[in-house]
Order: sequence, then C-alpha cells, then structure tokens
Amino acid sequence: MSSHFHGQGCWQSAINSPAFSNEDISSVAERVREPAYLVQDPQTRALGVALGGDTIPAARSNGVPNWPLLAVLPPLYPEWLGDRSFSEVHGTRFPYISGAMANGIATTDIVIAMARAGFLGFFGAAGLSLPRVKQAVARLKSELGDQLSWGCNLIHSPAEPALEEAVADLYIREGVRRVSAAAYMSLTPAIVRFALSGVRQDSTGRIHRSRHVFAKISRPEVARRFMEPAPTELLNNLVKAGQLSAEEARIGALIPIAEDLIIESDSGGHTDNRTLSTLFPSILALRDEIVAERRYQRPIRCGAAGGIGTPTAVAAAFSLGAAFVLTGSVNQSCYESGLDEEGRRMLAEADIADVIMAPAADMFELGVEVQVLRRGTMFAVRARKLYELYRNHGSLDEIPQVERQKVEQQILRASFTEAWERTRTFWNERDPREVEKAEADSKHKMALVFRSYLGLSSRWAIAGDRERRSDYQIWCGPAMGAFNRWTRGSFLADPKARSVVQVARNLMEGAAVVTRSQQLRSYGVPVPSEAFDYRPRPLT
Repeated sequence: MSSHFHGQGCWQSAINSPAFSNEDISSVAERVREPAYLVQDPQTRALGVALGGDTIPAARSNGVPNWPLLAVLPPLYPEWLGDRSFSEVHGTRFPYISGAMANGIATTDIVIAMARAGFLGFFGAAGLSLPRVKQAVARLKSELGDQLSWGCNLIHSPAEPALEEAVADLYIREGVRRVSAAAYMSLTPAIVRFALSGVRQDSTGRIHRSRHVFAKISRPEVARRFMEPAPTELLNNLVKAGQLSAEEARIGALIPIAEDLIIESDSGGHTDNRTLSTLFPSILALRDEIVAERRYQRPIRCGAAGGIGTPTAVAAAFSLGAAFVLTGSVNQSCYESGLDEEGRRMLAEADIADVIMAPAADMFELGVEVQVLRRGTMFAVRARKLYELYRNHGSLDEIPQVERQKVEQQILRASFTEAWERTRTFWNERDPREVEKAEADSKHKMALVFRSYLGLSSRWAIAGDRERRSDYQIWCGPAMGAFNRWTRGSFLADPKARSVVQVARNLMEGAAVVTRSQQLRSYGVPVPSEAFDYRPRPLT
C-alpha cells in the first residue's frame, strides 16, 4: 500500500507529531473538524494520523520532521452526516428530529428548544383534544414565527375520523407547514388534503410545496402508498368536496404524498419491532425503484428512527444511507418532556430489556400493540389481561365473576357500571356517536371501558398520579436502556440535567467521532476500541 500512495508526498510539522499510540489516536479521532493526514512511519511501517502541519511534494532534509503521506481526510462536521437537502428544505442546521411523542409528551418546550438550536421538533398532538392542539399551535407560531424547523403530529384515527379531519383542517388553517404522520396503514382524505393544500407549479414547470408530510412507516407496502401520488378517486372526491382545487389535484397526481419518510424500526409506542439494518435497505431500494418509475425530479428522503439512543447507533443509521435521524424514547427522560418527574426517573433507570409490548388504546379492537416500559409498572400485564377478556367474551356481563372482581378491584378500581358511566360521560363530550354505538353493541361497550384504562394510564404518568404509579403507561423502546448505559457516570445520567438539545448535540457530535474513527480504521489505522466510545460532555 505504501508504494502506491507515496505519490501523495509527505507531511511535516515542526510542532506536532503523528499519533501512533492508542491514546493519541483516540484523541486525534475526536478532532473531527480538522483535516486528518494518514502517514506512515518509515522505519516500522506503522500507520498513524497527524493534524495540522503542512504537506510537501517529497521528503526534505531541512531539519523539519516529515513522514510519507498516504491520504488526507477532509474535515467532518456533525451537520454534514445526513442529506444536505434535508436542512435546505426544512431550515435546520442538523439532520436530526425530536419525535412527536403523543399526549403532549413532546411538549411545545421541546419543539421550541430544538428549533432554536438548529434541529427539527414535532409537537405530540396525538391523543389531545382539538382545543389543546390549537393552543399548542398558537404558542409555537408565537415563539417561532416564520421559522421552518417545527411541526405537529397528525395521527391516523380509525375510531375517530372526524377528529383526524378536524386536526388536519386546523393545521391547514393555522399555517402548520410540517406534520409527522403516524400509525397510517392506508391514506386518508385528511393526510392527502394536508399534503396537497397550497401546492403549485410555476411557469417553468417547477412544483412548489407549501406543506410537508413526514410519513412514519415500518412496512414497505405502507411506504409505497406515501411515496406514490394519491389515488385518482381520492383526489376527485376531495375536489368534489371543495377540499382541494382542481389544480391542486392535478399537481397531486404528479408527486408523492411524502418526500420525507421516517423509517421506524424497534421503537417505543407503535412499532413492528423490525431491525433497522434489514428494514432500511429494503425501503431505500423501494424508494429508488419508485423514483425511477415515476421519474420524480424532487428527492425522497428516508430517515431512521427506532433504537437511536447512542452515538454509535446514530453513526450506523447514517452509514445505512439515512438522510436524517429521529429520536423518541430518550427525549421523554429530558426535563422539557411532558412526562412527570417520577416517570422520567423510571425511564432513567431502564435497561435495554426493560420493555414489553402491550395493547394500544387507539387500536385496541384491532389487536395492535405498542412498546412500553416494563420496569416499575404493571401496565402491560394488566392491559394484556383486558385484551384477552375482550377477545374471549362478547360483553362485560359474560366475564366470569372471579375475573370480573380482579378487573374491577385491581385494574379499573371501579365496578363495571361505574366504569361505563365515566366512559359514557367522556364520549358524550368527545363523540356521542361512540355512546350510541356502544349502547347498541355490548362488545363495543366493553372495548370502550377497557380502552379507558389504557388511555388514562398514559395520562397518569404525565400527571404524576402516585396512586396509579403501578399503572403508568410509558412508551419506551430499547434505545432508552442503551442511552442510560452510554450516559452512566456522565452529567447526562441525572434526568434533571437532561435537556433535549444537550442530548441531540452529544449524539450528533459523538456520531461524527465514531464516523471519523471508522474512516481511519478503514484505511488501515489501528484505531483502538476506546476511540468509538465518545463520552457525553456539555456542548454549546
């Protein structure tokens, strides 16, 4: 190798010496913003790394030490790890998103802090009432003004399509430019209307989008729906309803619903528990196939989510081709999150295996599950019991007395009659049609009662209801445990010191260091394992 590269000349410095020892190489690897020079010791033939100094065409005997130069690595910035078009389109400095954790756990405080620090943040609107979402949007607009790097969640709500439509209408009316579209298995009028409202084509034929959809997906068939134009029938129906103009529908037939896909692997909340290394390449291949087939002129960016809790995980995602990364679980343990202090402490104590799947409140009848924290809470076990009873019985009255008493005393802490009265009151205010359906269908009535426990359990964790601590539902993936192991012994170990911006900056900075270490190793430098172990530190 050395004879091939000697044409590079030599590196020399009267001040610095190349790094050949493990300790020196690790130190050099962290200085990612400086060019790195790969050199060779003429006597031992060992490879090393140098910083600073000068490059010269050939060795000189001028009293300044010099070494044969094999290669030069340019500076590497955390900002450059993803797709540059991501930052250009969305107005960010870093290709990094804080995810839209539901029920307002991804608070407006998180979104504002992230946007001001050069990241993109999504508000967790799922599960909140329309007035609460409207309030959050008003604050975000007030604080961030015309800044691009923020958005809100729009969740598919098969049980409440009217709410989904109302939230989409609010976003369009109030000028929300970006949504994180979650839990969609197929396209709905609401998400299509949001994606295409305001789209236009100029005199040169260039298409301009007013709004951007970030589609959170974990299956190729769902990814395809978002990467292709909306179905003609759906577009025609929106035009007939006066919700899209004929021109918007015409342009909509030429472009994908989403130009940013969040490819979600093993994450907290809704997840298919896929591994990123198998799922991501499959979606990228599908993306390339659709782009070629449709002859799109605009790029479709694929980002990585799920399992993103350490610098190594971030670096791995970018090495797979991710345009950006998205974190979720780790942000819940930060002090800006909507989770109560006790819940944040529980998360900070979690290890990698302290997660479990449990029935989802929003898709209970379909058997859909979410990944939650197992350590310190009985929620998952109790939620699974409720789904088992729902599956095996036609009504609350059919449940055997022994099982009924356990549910009433240990889970609902109310009789079935009392639980239904509370549930009916809730739905009369939210959507009276659900009450009418339940009173005509005893199995649906049972589902609503059981769903009330699942829905309240996440709110108990947000409110910090100590009487229901054993029932806290806290969405969480394995990334939380990996993050806790990485931060152990550092200033980020204490949840009171965890801020979303410090977490984001450390993950991105560490990913750059890990990437640089891998670059050096791929050139043959004997990079020690400690060079890949970037430790958290306060960053500004």
